Amino acid sequence: IRADGLAADFETIDCAGNCLAPGIVDLRVQLREPGEEHKETISSGTAAAAAGGVTSMVCLPNTDPVIDDVAAVEFIARRARENRRSKVYCYGAITRRLEGQDLVEFGMLAESGALAFTDGLSAVADARVMLRAMKYATAFDLLIVQHPEEPALARNGAMNAGELATRLGLGGIPPAAEVMMIERDLHLLAMVRGRYHVGHVSTASAVETIRRAKATGVPITCDTAPHYFALDENEVGEYRTFAKVSPPLRRDSDRAAIAEGVADGTIDCIASDHAPHDQDSKRVPFAHAAAGVIGLETLLPVSLELMHRGRIDLVTLFRRLALAPAELMRLPQGRLCNGTPADLVLFDPHAAWQVDPAKMHSKSKNSAFDGRPVEGRVLRTVVDGRIVFEAAAR
Repeated sequence: IRADGLAADFETIDCAGNCLAPGIVDLRVQLREPGEEHKETISSGTAAAAAGGVTSMVCLPNTDPVIDDVAAVEFIARRARENRRSKVYCYGAITRRLEGQDLVEFGMLAESGALAFTDGLSAVADARVMLRAMKYATAFDLLIVQHPEEPALARNGAMNAGELATRLGLGGIPPAAEVMMIERDLHLLAMVRGRYHVGHVSTASAVETIRRAKATGVPITCDTAPHYFALDENEVGEYRTFAKVSPPLRRDSDRAAIAEGVADGTIDCIASDHAPHDQDSKRVPFAHAAAGVIGLETLLPVSLELMHRGRIDLVTLFRRLALAPAELMRLPQGRLCNGTPADLVLFDPHAAWQVDPAKMHSKSKNSAFDGRPVEGRVLRTVVDGRIVFEAAAR
């Protein structure tokens, strides 16, 4: 026994004045396994997560086959246990095969480990189906997560509707498509009073609608992704497909409103919205390119831009990145206190570097931040007391 009371084989790590925080809990990740392992696998995705300080993540159900039965939930859990890096949880689908019609067995999937329910990249468009889903979920005290986009308004759209889309000759998705879906669901929520969450909010009007709903006590939460407060529609430039996401990048005024929503707590969580795609999916005409960007390794440094610009303090930022997502998913992670998992990230918030997707751990390289100078580097990531990532000496 050492003088400090610890066993002789305990390792002591000098953090050298850097920041130690709870590991990031990422609410929105696509890992592509099973079905599209050429884009990402649980192994490569958790390696990217560990390098980004993400110690827990929840993956969307839009795999092949879809996560809409107990076997699919158990497959994800088994592969995550075998992998032993960052923790992987999953959503269950709301409807069979994500087709928006027949509900899955929420109770059975929740018992097997599904943390919440969403149709992923698709909104539940049918109001009657969504009302039934809310009632079913409420009976089990489960969370419904909606993709906020009215499908008819978004059909054939490739980017934000407006002058730039017109000039580029691309179909536009109006901001109204987002807020209309949220407002419809708020009316349904008033009938049920269940747990309801809006994924990747991107517009000023949606933030204002959610802010008003919260002020009246409506049980609504939401998240956004770094590209919605760090980038705007001008990133599309000359048909740059790595800037194509869903919902699309919006006007600069929307970007500013998202940043303000994160700062004032209207937006509860920041998630990476990690959506890996291979080159064949992106190096095609913009209208035909797949939507989505990788984000696990840029989640922390791009989010830290809010702190560096004086918009938010570091403790509050980690509420959005770790504590609030963990509380929403009812996980014990996301905090530093006795009895909780030793999921930690050690990082230098001022280390400057330039984003280079070629050096990232994800199988896919479709980053919207390629070449962007950022501040904040992960030095070490710990999961359940095990070091799962350590930065190379510089």
